[in-house]
Amino acid sequence: MAVQRAASPRRPPAPLWPRLLLPLLLLLLPAPSEGLGHSAELAFAVEPSDDVAVPGQPIVLDCRVEGTPPVRITWRKNGVELPESTHSTLLANGSLMIRHFRLEPGGSPSDEGDYECVAQNRFGLVVSRKARIQAATMSDFHVHPQATVGEEGGVARFQCQIHGLPKPLITWEKNRVPIDTDNERYTLLPKGVLQITGLRAEDGGIFHCVASNIASIRISHGARLTVSDGRPIGVEGIQVLGTGNLIISDVTVQHSGVYVCAANRPGTRVRRTAQGRLVVQAPAEFVQHPQSISRPAGTTAMFTCQAQGEPPPHVTWLKNGQVLGPGGHVRLKNNNSTLTISGIGPEDEAIYQCVAENSAGSSQASARLTVLWAEGLPGPPRNVRAVSVSSTEVRVSWSEPLANTKEIIGYVLHIRKAADPPELEYQEAVSKSTFQHLVSDLEPSTAYSFYIKAYTPRGASSASVPTLASTLGEAPAPPPLSVRVLGSSSLQLLWEPWPRLAQHEGGFKLFYRPASKTSFTGPILLPGTVSSYNLSQLDPTAVYEVKLLAYNQHGDGNATVRFVSLRGASERTALSPPCDCRKEEAANQTSTTGIVIGIHIGVTCIIFCVLFLLFGQRGRVLLCKDVENQLSPPQGPRSQRDPGILALNGARRGQRGQLGRDEKRVDMKELEQLFPPASAAGQPDPRPTDPAAPAPCEETQLSVLPLQGCGLMEGKTTEAKTTEATAPCAGLAAAPPPPDGGPGLLSEGQASRPAAARVTQPAHSEQ
Repeated sequence: MAVQRAASPRRPPAPLWPRLLLPLLLLLLPAPSEGLGHSAELAFAVEPSDDVAVPGQPIVLDCRVEGTPPVRITWRKNGVELPESTHSTLLANGSLMIRHFRLEPGGSPSDEGDYECVAQNRFGLVVSRKARIQAATMSDFHVHPQATVGEEGGVARFQCQIHGLPKPLITWEKNRVPIDTDNERYTLLPKGVLQITGLRAEDGGIFHCVASNIASIRISHGARLTVSDGRPIGVEGIQVLGTGNLIISDVTVQHSGVYVCAANRPGTRVRRTAQGRLVVQAPAEFVQHPQSISRPAGTTAMFTCQAQGEPPPHVTWLKNGQVLGPGGHVRLKNNNSTLTISGIGPEDEAIYQCVAENSAGSSQASARLTVLWAEGLPGPPRNVRAVSVSSTEVRVSWSEPLANTKEIIGYVLHIRKAADPPELEYQEAVSKSTFQHLVSDLEPSTAYSFYIKAYTPRGASSASVPTLASTLGEAPAPPPLSVRVLGSSSLQLLWEPWPRLAQHEGGFKLFYRPASKTSFTGPILLPGTVSSYNLSQLDPTAVYEVKLLAYNQHGDGNATVRFVSLRGASERTALSPPCDCRKEEAANQTSTTGIVIGIHIGVTCIIFCVLFLLFGQRGRVLLCKDVENQLSPPQGPRSQRDPGILALNGARRGQRGQLGRDEKRVDMKELEQLFPPASAAGQPDPRPTDPAAPAPCEETQLSVLPLQGCGLMEGKTTEAKTTEATAPCAGLAAAPPPPDGGPGLLSEGQASRPAAARVTQPAHSEQ
């Protein structure tokens, strides 16, 4: 019997911030004892092994147990306890004897199956490895040897195949006389192959394959070997066994792999190769056995067992002989090689077995868990309640235990999502004088499970009754939205799908309107899995406002607003008429002239741009600060734009409601896009005759100007009123449309006239 060694002291881990109290509580618990190599109270000295029985003959299955008496031994067949009868007898040493092995004779049950020896005493129960008992059999020949003709000095092969249990022994006879295997020219290869090298005339005759095992003896059909004269073709340089044969005796798993045989014809460069894969199976064996351990009640016990074999074995765990699966406070990890039991109690004290099994065999190892239960520990905390405070916080409260509360040094709150497995649980420590705790950083609309334990220097109490609480929900965030112009009267709206909205009775709401209108078209309700929507039959000359928001059972979220103009798309269509293919021939003839002209035009444009930048520094736009009505188109982030997307980010609903707080400056380029020059609308561009005279209100000077004195204030669209604002200097600097007629990025309230602009203006604004 194994002897238990004294426990060696263990240094607790250093405390970690910010949860310092939990390691402090664990620090005060008694140190666990070291485990034993095997269970000292009950273990197998001899286990049954796989065997093959002859029908009608007796067979004995060995089993010997060492342990604290009294020990009761029983047997199981295919997982069912085997009753003792005259057919099977339990011997005094625990072995099982079957007097006459049966193989389905006349409807009687067969004795074939998996047998297990079961031992039990006051410490627990253990089960032996499975021993597979099969009946000896012998089939007919699947392959009989075939007649062959070989040249003198050459090679001849005979082959036969037959199945049996145990594997039949193959021998050969020539003319009904056993072949002398001491003859080096006669080689018996695996799988029933007879190879004869260096053929001679006396090798001719009739050959039979003989298969035998404990069940029967069978002889194949005869096959004649005829030896004729001829030029032998041999293989030189390879003499392993016979001619070109490789035999590995006493194979191990390390011998598994691919083997390649290569041969050359003498005097030539002709080379032939053949390959084969060798797979060596090995029964499961343990690399690491589980160790018997002792742990205080309320703590965690862990067993580890590692096994190897070919194919890799499957590991299962037994508790007192019953299969133990994950669930509750029992967890299996690392392909079942690690068994963890959290919050152990008296009911967890048992003998645990690790069973490793593959197609080549099985093996088992056992260990015992002892639960140390200190007297005077407090009972479980009472009246545990959890109340949702917000979408990310839950307040948990409780009452102290009924008895043994003087030694309590603190509480530990155990938290996990109700849908998560126990291994994802985490803990937070609470002071002993605190009977409530606010759990934060939780997920909205999610159910959580809470329970609590009281800790003393001698151990932890049992766990309280778990309680459930769900965090409050919240409206979804604004969805990212982009707009793409498809044509002169159609738009495509793009955003990311949110499948979770469907789980919370939600989706998307879409609104749109011309910027000059006061009412929206919509809402258009869309499911959360949709990520795009097309708008068609729109006004090609209008600027449209598009608004998208997400909603769920808690309400509507903030909206994302975009503004887009279709006028540029219609102009581009007008400037790009369909191709007249009849003119292609004439165009090809003038292509060279066009290239020369294009080069001159390009150089001229570069010179003009340089002069424009140099003289543009002297010009200024006359701005009037005393304009009665401020221009207030909402401006959004200018990120995430590409040439195909025509959009301005709109303000959130909450931001739009703060009048005068979130003023946003626009640069000169945006003003140029908002107010095209008079020449773009087909009007003349007057110039003052007197340079000293003040510029009229319609004057437009092209220049780059920091907007120190002119600001655009953002206001609420929902509380806006539409006015006509004609400023004394309404002719702000404006850039002409792009040369290709393409649409540009626009803000809310873009005007089609340079001097009188229609804007959306807040009812009240701060100057």
